[in-house]
Amino acid sequence: MNNLFTIDCGEVLLREFRIEDADAIYELTSQPEVYEFLPDWRSTKEQRLNWVTNYEVPDNKGFLAAVPNIEGGNSLKLGIVLKETGEFIGFCNTCIKEELREPNREIAYAISKHYRNRGYTTKAAKGLIRFLFENTDVELLNAVVLPRNKSSNKVIQKCGFHFKGNVGIEGEQHYHYILHKDEWKSIE
Repeated sequence: MNNLFTIDCGEVLLREFRIEDADAIYELTSQPEVYEFLPDWRSTKEQRLNWVTNYEVPDNKGFLAAVPNIEGGNSLKLGIVLKETGEFIGFCNTCIKEELREPNREIAYAISKHYRNRGYTTKAAKGLIRFLFENTDVELLNAVVLPRNKSSNKVIQKCGFHFKGNVGIEGEQHYHYILHKDEWKSIE
């Protein structure tokens, strides 16, 4: 993987974004099944290339250089890649969710409509959670999910998060889930 940071999650790998991923990210975030739940990710091809080149790739390098002390505003955006073929099929990220009270580090993810219901998203999310709890100063993770996003709610629950309550974000109610490092250790 050209010396890129990767996390082995079984059938899939998480690896830091590359500039060459811009088209695959654009295609993924252009799927209605993705932008319905992650509208901020929708872009033109030109915007996506700019974001990957000038923000996401440099932000990843900054995040990885800061490990283990990443509790600030650092974000990490990783592609979900099929181990067998190297195909980019989704992403799994961690960043600060400004709409939540501190500690407000969250995880978020998306997978192509062509690879849903195969367990890849759960494997990727669990891989990122393991990395964060084992290698950084993170003690609590958040996830916010629209109630109608049944698949994402299932993934979060399979990862051990528990429901904290509802939170309004951009005029919509979201389910707010949390996972404490100590709770995660007891279920791992």
